[in-house]
Amino acid sequence: MQLPLGADPRSEQLLRIHAALIAAFGRIQSPDNKRRDPVWTLVQGVIGARTKTSVSNAATDALLSRFGSWEGVSQAPLAAVTEVLGNQTFPEQSAQRLQACLKQIVAERGAVDLRHLSNLDTADMMDWLETLPGVARKISAGIANTSMFERRVLVLDTHHRRVMQRMGLVPAKADTTRAYEALMPVLPAEWTAKDIDEHHLLVKRVGQTICRPSVTYCNRCALRSECQTGALGGA
Repeated sequence: MQLPLGADPRSEQLLRIHAALIAAFGRIQSPDNKRRDPVWTLVQGVIGARTKTSVSNAATDALLSRFGSWEGVSQAPLAAVTEVLGNQTFPEQSAQRLQACLKQIVAERGAVDLRHLSNLDTADMMDWLETLPGVARKISAGIANTSMFERRVLVLDTHHRRVMQRMGLVPAKADTTRAYEALMPVLPAEWTAKDIDEHHLLVKRVGQTICRPSVTYCNRCALRSECQTGALGGA
């Protein structure tokens, strides 16, 4: 029988990181009535590569308004869907990927409907989602955590992953899936789905403003004392 070994020090570190970021940036919590339908969250994720969240949100709403239903989006001419996605970074590629994704859901479920996923445990839910064209770990986690499913799942984008790598909590060459597998087991047990979402948004803000891909501003980072890069005297 394996005896409990006590709290993982990485969990304690994540708690300290979270508290420091709240002190630096304030709370970032969405009210429960702002949670979206899982299909909306799926669409926003599939079309959102390298595009600002606000732009992708607007495009997702515009698709539904223009074509009337997600089935309508799946069957619309590619050129028409591409036109609606004109402000996305890769409009035609996003349109192709989205239609392929929606068509596969229709083929398997008879309609663009993800309600069956509510009956699955979180791992099975994400595995099913990741069989869809254009859906990898970031998108499946986003659907599980931020939609009405509200599961205890960590969303990781490139900003969040980069910060965690520089802090030494994630292997330097880990992709999103490996980073997810490293962090999920050590998330503080008391964190709810909402807490985990807030943690992602706060760390993402650090990556967008301070811990940039090509330069770090460690001298003004609230996490410097917790960070391997900061300890080495980053810029």
